[in-house]
Amino acid sequence: MENLGFYNGEYDLIENMKIPMNDRVCYFGDGVYDATYSRNHKIFALDEHIDRFYNSAGLLSIKIPYTKEELKDLLQEMVKKVDCGEQFVYWQVTRGTGMRNHIFPEESVKANIWIVLTPRNIKDMSKKIRLITIEDTRFLHCNIKTLNLLPSVMAAQKTEEAGCDEAIFHRGDRVTECAHSNVSIIKNGIFKTAPADNLILPGIARAHIIKMCKRFSIPVDETPFTLKELMEADEVIVTSSGQFCMSACEIDGKPVGGKASEIVERLQNALLEEFLEETI
Repeated sequence: MENLGFYNGEYDLIENMKIPMNDRVCYFGDGVYDATYSRNHKIFALDEHIDRFYNSAGLLSIKIPYTKEELKDLLQEMVKKVDCGEQFVYWQVTRGTGMRNHIFPEESVKANIWIVLTPRNIKDMSKKIRLITIEDTRFLHCNIKTLNLLPSVMAAQKTEEAGCDEAIFHRGDRVTECAHSNVSIIKNGIFKTAPADNLILPGIARAHIIKMCKRFSIPVDETPFTLKELMEADEVIVTSSGQFCMSACEIDGKPVGGKASEIVERLQNALLEEFLEETI
């Protein structure tokens, strides 16, 4: 079995799964999700992803019908059902199923759990990536990993049309994050990343790279930085669950980075080693 879907206790190949049209996700994007990767049928950084998942659901008053341990066991069980050991592991919870109404359904309506497993490897971190900047016009609760992803979808389309790999959002002159990732910079040996406020999603990979910086005594500055600082940085780093530490070579058609490659390589090697060790 190459891929697998799960919906409220039933599972099958993804192409065979059927979801009720009245699931509130269809009308409102009324739910939250999280995702990570597995290797050798072991899910990477699962505790941290589960914690963020429950935090996002709690901020939207969605009651997940599993304890954290039950959901972790379910995800691990699902991963073992798939032939390929290297998987993209995606899960979400929606507020429930009912006739369309903006008001929350009655408490008797249970939340719906989805799981989707597809074969995928983490990205080759030796590959340089190209970026563009886009004014951040998304809602002001970016710290919730919500299913309302239309702004990111539109940014991804603009990125594709520009022949680039990711888009960096900014609000005025302040750099926030990317459409699907976190963005940080290295300048004069200091790793600088946006604070974990309501304008960014606090990425798990972001937390791991901060941990690695501290291990190597690389100073970390979690304060806002500007577009000017971005363009003048020694390195521009993009982090996400599938690309732990990617360095940029271009933003808006202008060359960037390439001035602190030793620091980048040290972080990349450490993050890859952590992933390999945790998924043996």
